[in-house]
Amino acid sequence: MRSLFDLTDKVVLATGGMSGIGLAFLQGCARQNASIAILDRDTRQARNVTDKLKALGAPIVHIETVDVSDDDSVDRAFASTIGAMGKIDCVFANAGVSNRAKSFDEITSQDYHALLDVNLHGAFYTLRAAVRHMKARAEEGDPGGSLVACGSLSIFQGLQGMEHYAAAKGALLAMIKGLAVEMGPYGVRANMLVPGFILTGLTGSSPETEKLIEHFSRITPLGRPGDLSDIEGPAAYLASDASKFQTGGTLIIDGGRLVRNG
Repeated sequence: MRSLFDLTDKVVLATGGMSGIGLAFLQGCARQNASIAILDRDTRQARNVTDKLKALGAPIVHIETVDVSDDDSVDRAFASTIGAMGKIDCVFANAGVSNRAKSFDEITSQDYHALLDVNLHGAFYTLRAAVRHMKARAEEGDPGGSLVACGSLSIFQGLQGMEHYAAAKGALLAMIKGLAVEMGPYGVRANMLVPGFILTGLTGSSPETEKLIEHFSRITPLGRPGDLSDIEGPAAYLASDASKFQTGGTLIIDGGRLVRNG
């Protein structure tokens, strides 16, 4: 008997999936036997990532080098992935960048546009390609699918010097809500995964990191910052039929920080 979270015969795609939250999302799906597709601009670790995902249970791993800020690049990658894997069942629009200024008036126009090109426009191109594919499948008698965007607590909390980052994530949440309405008749769900502070391999070990851990442990009801394993369960939930009646919502993975500090 298959489990509620089983992803056998499903294909899960993530942008920015070579590391961090994107890879953690895919690891959660690989544990449930999903085939995996990764779209990322830096694929130098393709062999290592492929081996890791297959060891967890993914029967197939397909990797494309992509610039998500280029709509043609995204469309070509989707076409290549569908050609190789036959279909895509879940898309995690995760690729993102971050740049912070001391204050709103010091955010440069260059930084503003560079961030939106990836975090908002790249997510739009990704979700649009997914919608086109899932609509076509539904019209051919194979409805269903899951669209997931990566959000941020900055949607709900003011964050000085990162208003452009928060604006991109807020716009993306509005996009997800619209997609939930538009894609519902096709059996496609649309939700946003909202991580809190998550320790990643890039965080490293330093006095600054230790201060961050201490700070977030103090302000988080569960008493610690998140780690990448905390993304895996929610990923399997959102990609699988376990979330078959959830759409248009946010799934916040923050150890309770927002309810204490929101």
